Amino acid sequence: MGHTGGSEIEQLVQLLARLPGLGPRSARRAVLHLIKRKDSLMIPLAGAMQRAVDAVVECQICGNVDTVSPCAICADPRRSQNTLLLVVEDVSDLWAMERAAVGPVRYHVLGGVLSPLDGGGPEDLSIDALIQRATDFSEIVLAVNATIEGQTTAHFITDRLAGLDVKITRLAHGVPVGGELDYLDEGTLSQALKARTSL
Repeated sequence: MGHTGGSEIEQLVQLLARLPGLGPRSARRAVLHLIKRKDSLMIPLAGAMQRAVDAVVECQICGNVDTVSPCAICADPRRSQNTLLLVVEDVSDLWAMERAAVGPVRYHVLGGVLSPLDGGGPEDLSIDALIQRATDFSEIVLAVNATIEGQTTAHFITDRLAGLDVKITRLAHGVPVGGELDYLDEGTLSQALKARTSL
């Protein structure tokens, strides 16, 4: 346990250290920051997290996370008129697209990518649900990351959608090879969507 403090503090450090971008050292700094600001930060944060635990659900249509299902995006009447469906790997990518204000589009979250080395097969992704939704749209944009796994997933989905009367496109200029959508700036994402190309 070292100099970290009691078991409750150590547990908090260990849990925070599991978050992306936080190692043990950053987690310790975060915990000390919380403790020093117990009334103004730690107590409100604990309350907000508990409320989120109780309220957050996965959208049964697109896979987004919200406090309602269907989520606010799927329930938006402006979007129901739009026949453009953006297929993304994760909710973080959906949120990145929304921050980029790409327009009143609709989404489908795959929940990952095909990754044979990690044992991730088609059955682990919401591909079947995507096939069922596909005919409601005139164009499907495969907005997956420009990684080997992302492109493999895009090709697999393209094959599965073959024969359906729907245009399939993918993001173009601005997304670097190996780039992840969540780390790109809004201008890059917006341009990538505008310059999409047919598969």
